[in-house]
Amino acid sequence: MGLLDGKHILITGVLTDASLAFGVARLAQQEGADVVLSGAGRGLSLTRRVARKLPQPVDVLEIDVTSAEQLEAAAATLTEKWGRLDGLLHAIGFAPQDCLGGDILRAGWDDVSVALEISAYSLKALVGALRPLLAAAGTSSVVSLDFDARVAWPAYDWMGVAKAALESLSRYLARDLGPLGVRVNLVAAGPIRTMAAKSIPSFAAFEATWGERAPLGWDVNDAEPVARACVALLSDWFPATTGEMVHVDGGVHAMGA
Repeated sequence: MGLLDGKHILITGVLTDASLAFGVARLAQQEGADVVLSGAGRGLSLTRRVARKLPQPVDVLEIDVTSAEQLEAAAATLTEKWGRLDGLLHAIGFAPQDCLGGDILRAGWDDVSVALEISAYSLKALVGALRPLLAAAGTSSVVSLDFDARVAWPAYDWMGVAKAALESLSRYLARDLGPLGVRVNLVAAGPIRTMAAKSIPSFAAFEATWGERAPLGWDVNDAEPVARACVALLSDWFPATTGEMVHVDGGVHAMGA
């Protein structure tokens, strides 16, 4: 019997088979879940292509988190398909190039607003559209991928600010959705070599030093520890945990130097 037997899970953010979200989708299927993926814009074709690499066939929905119409359409499709939603993985983030690189004063509001909307507000947009489905499950779980924003990271700039907003938002959502039986948690992952990571200037510096600083060590090519944490939170094994940030980073977050 798998951890997610009989569960219906929507997973966002799958672009390649190196994506953290792909690792979660694959493990979720192996643990018994019925999975649907979502993609948007030019990335939708990538999502559909990589979906074929999963152990079982999946539907792929188009969900642009900035489009109320697409969010409503996705909710209608999932209502017809399942009638409830047991779990949601939010793995969405984007910042224009001026928002990254080591000079936080460079980016203007037009770029910053995009980073905040897609990387933080999108969690509210998704959960808001899917709330009836999450509530219909009786108990359900929302998990969002994070990069610990309690400190300032080299070159991360407005993406770090967006992640800080995401962390705060998750706590407020946990407060408001708890009475509906919906848990909301974050997994703060260490650096993994994904397509998203390649867009971050100086990511190679994280790769070079993270494993040395991590008491448990760290492999930037291994997304399995992150996937396991997400699947555990999506399961029924954390029934009284919400508003939490679970670190899966080899222990770096706990080290002073």
